[in-house]
Amino acid sequence: MENHSLTLVTEFILMGITDRPELQAPLFGLFLIIYLISLAGNLGMIILTIVDSRLQTPMYFFLRHLATTDLGYSTAVGPKMLTNFIVNQNRISFNLCATQLTFFLLFIACELFILSAMSYDRYVAICRPLLYTVIMSQRVCWVLVVTPYLYCTIVALLITFKIFTSSFCGYNVISHFYCDSLPLLSLVCSNTQEIEVIMLFLAAFNLMSSLLVVLVSYLLILISILRMNSAEGRRKAFSTCGSHLTVVTVFYGTLIFMYVQPKSSHTFDTDKVASIFYTLIIPMLNPLIYSLRNKDVKHALHRTGKKIHSVFL
Repeated sequence: MENHSLTLVTEFILMGITDRPELQAPLFGLFLIIYLISLAGNLGMIILTIVDSRLQTPMYFFLRHLATTDLGYSTAVGPKMLTNFIVNQNRISFNLCATQLTFFLLFIACELFILSAMSYDRYVAICRPLLYTVIMSQRVCWVLVVTPYLYCTIVALLITFKIFTSSFCGYNVISHFYCDSLPLLSLVCSNTQEIEVIMLFLAAFNLMSSLLVVLVSYLLILISILRMNSAEGRRKAFSTCGSHLTVVTVFYGTLIFMYVQPKSSHTFDTDKVASIFYTLIIPMLNPLIYSLRNKDVKHALHRTGKKIHSVFL
């Protein structure tokens, strides 16, 4: 009977962001601009940190992978969401829905650990400057990014496998604009207790472990800054981690609002707004924050621009 139930759903219908026809065109234009800025900003950051010799440091190595994760989960959601604005019915196949969920979970979880690795990097740079090159060796940097990628791939595949091998009873309307785990679970008619426990445990572990690294790193950074005698030294230390602290606050704040609030206070509209913010707005903001607040990135952009200009001249 369970196998028969599984065959009932071969595609899903996404409710989308709005069901008001007069808003479809303006929202399509708005989110297209946001996605293109995000695409250009993150691709630009990845390319810039590869080609510019002065950005070959651990800080920009992590920044490149932050841009990669931003690009990953915004692209997992963005193009399909934009397509849904211009089609009559927001359909997504069973396999494409599973693929979208896998890549979204992979990159959104990876971002947590990349941000925590960046916090550790800033701690070493400010609190252990003489040992920075020794502690943050190339090997250590690669371990700090490859480990999250491997771990998050396993987590994403596990959750996707558990959800998509459950029994769907025929109702296939997802109350969201992309295939997310919680809206999909509401369509499952078999017992979801096991997968809910797994998801809760993994979400809590990922959020709390990465946040703990961030909090401890910045607590030690703050103690170190307060011990500095030079006002100029304190200013430089704050400016060194200002961009990262801004990104961390926005990202963790949105996720905590989304997932830690009581279930009774969840509404479709507030969840949609929060989801739009962390799937599309944050990936657009991150490269802008690092570009506008970071002199090294500004100078690298200027140098690269001059090189491109000279090539065409």
